[in-house]
Amino acid sequence: MPTKTIRVATDVGGTFTDLVSFETDHGTGESRVITAKSDTTPPNFEQGVLNVLQKGGIDPRSVDFLAHGTTVVINALTERKGVKVGLITTEGFRDTLEIARGNRPDFFNLHYQKPKPFVPRYLRRELPGRISYKGEEMRPLDLSPLPAIIDDFRKEDVEAVAICFLHSYANTSHEQATLAELRRLWPDVSAVASHQITREWREYERSNTAVLSAYVQPTAERYLSRLLAGLKEKGFAKSPYIMQSNCGVDSLESVSKIPITMVESGPASGFWGAAELGKLIGEPNVLALDIGGTTAKCSLIENGEVKIKTDYWIERDRTSAGYPIMVPVVDLVEIGNGGGSIAWVDDFGKLHVGPQSAGAMPGPAAYGRGGDKATTTDANLWLGRINRDYFCGGEVVADMKAAEAAITAVGEKLGVDADEAARGIIRIANNNMVNALKLVSLNRGHDPREFTLLVFGGGGAMHGVALASELGARKVVVPAGAAVFSAWGMMMSDLRRDYFVTRLADLKRGAAEGIEQLFAESEESARAQFAAEGVDPAKVRFLRYGKFRYQNQEHTTEVLIAAGAITDARLAEIEAAFHETYEREYTYRLDAPVEMVGIHLVGSAEVGKLTMKKREATGASAQAALKGHRDVDYALEGIHKAAIYDGTKLEPGMAFSGPAIVEDPGTTVVVHPGNRVEIDGYGNIHIQL
Repeated sequence: MPTKTIRVATDVGGTFTDLVSFETDHGTGESRVITAKSDTTPPNFEQGVLNVLQKGGIDPRSVDFLAHGTTVVINALTERKGVKVGLITTEGFRDTLEIARGNRPDFFNLHYQKPKPFVPRYLRRELPGRISYKGEEMRPLDLSPLPAIIDDFRKEDVEAVAICFLHSYANTSHEQATLAELRRLWPDVSAVASHQITREWREYERSNTAVLSAYVQPTAERYLSRLLAGLKEKGFAKSPYIMQSNCGVDSLESVSKIPITMVESGPASGFWGAAELGKLIGEPNVLALDIGGTTAKCSLIENGEVKIKTDYWIERDRTSAGYPIMVPVVDLVEIGNGGGSIAWVDDFGKLHVGPQSAGAMPGPAAYGRGGDKATTTDANLWLGRINRDYFCGGEVVADMKAAEAAITAVGEKLGVDADEAARGIIRIANNNMVNALKLVSLNRGHDPREFTLLVFGGGGAMHGVALASELGARKVVVPAGAAVFSAWGMMMSDLRRDYFVTRLADLKRGAAEGIEQLFAESEESARAQFAAEGVDPAKVRFLRYGKFRYQNQEHTTEVLIAAGAITDARLAEIEAAFHETYEREYTYRLDAPVEMVGIHLVGSAEVGKLTMKKREATGASAQAALKGHRDVDYALEGIHKAAIYDGTKLEPGMAFSGPAIVEDPGTTVVVHPGNRVEIDGYGNIHIQL
């Protein structure tokens, strides 16, 4: 057995690439933690990963486990940097992608236009053949037109092909046959069939998901192969695990085939980390908030469980219906409000913050890289919340003249001085984030007062207390290594796959056998998939969920089904759980029959998951970490002389009261007047309001 184990996680964000490394000495049981940040390096994102490894002093040859999260997929989609895609679908249904849904958001706009499909009509082709919604073959598949379709695709320089047939969620045979023949006739093309991604109904959503996966597949494959080559060149002997949108990691080989599953890989790891940390510190109910350089993301965690959904859309806003992606994604709300979000004044003299961002280049005005727009970071710096002499952990000399000029320009448009403009920027940014937190809590029947606010990312700790006060939350927790917490969350993740199968069944006597058989078949298939990748079937664990609705309703509510075989005797228990979940979400229940629409099976296996050890309190006073005092403007509470603490010197058991500022190389914790602060055995900061 090796004397030590080194686990590393890297997370590529819009502005920074983060690293966390845990080195465990098996002889002494001691752990050494290394964190590092470096600039993200588009378009060669893998270079940022290699840079941050070098900056953290990590030798890839010594690494035993490496997990990686990336924004490469979501960037390729939003920036339209994928490849030319051809779609093969059921005869008569090639316009499903263009017809889309009728629920246009800009309802009274008579000139509204639906979002343009990623595949134009001339590249959408059809094959004869038909499967019924029950999975029965109504008309045999005819593959004779396929060679001509391939010839046309080649002439049009198509680089990837998506296959999606009507009702293939119920019977995958036609898609499987088409995919096999396509690969035989055109082995070099990237190809994906919808059943490889999901077996849920809704033809438009499933078609669009297959198309978007094909659209990013070559880009993602190139990125992952370059990353692997760069790591191998540096001596990394194993294969990295890639973070998924479902809060689990998966093998690089598996992800390369269906890259759309990592569309939200960065945020997912942070929220999984929040759930795992909540269990560690006895806070299973958590409102998690991640404030990065470009965006703020939040999610609600109840009883230690992160909510996963497949109703995920990109580019959906008040004027556009957006595009659906039917893959398991952590249930989150994301807004364009981060440290680099730009403050601006509209034609009516109203102040806004975001969604435009200064990004990594040029960044906030205070970076001194030519940026001239005021950002949230500039406002925090101007108000003394961030130490101008310890900016970015002392790595950047704050350009206060540029920050002042940018904030003053905003103030002039509002008719106020720079101080008042900076306070306004902070308050507007906070208001935007409070509204996002309400969307995942109050709007879904949860009282924020019953949750702990856990804040991370570079900006989370600066705004956490103000947001918690507005929501009425009782406590704020800032995790150790908050600035790189998403990377830490990857090391707490299991190898995980989510399986969705649509199958209609009334919840009445006699239905249990069919439901149990469906779960059993799915579990057997999952075990075989894990085994094919070298995972011991004995290590695979399953969680069962059912998707239920009242008969004749359109949408479903997901309910966790307790372990054990499903029998007719247990159907009443499952139905009662559905009624309770439905009522909490929608405030009422119906006296109507319940039906199951499908199942959601979660298969997971542990692969080098980190085990945290608690440290004992040393008895040292917080005075040992005190750096001094300075005036800090708390926006709503006015200016106070705050005690300044060195975050790297805080130890378990230390306690102090606000007003205070905790300065860490990666983040700044703003403790408001009257708050009580304690450091727990894992180095996390607990702020009692």
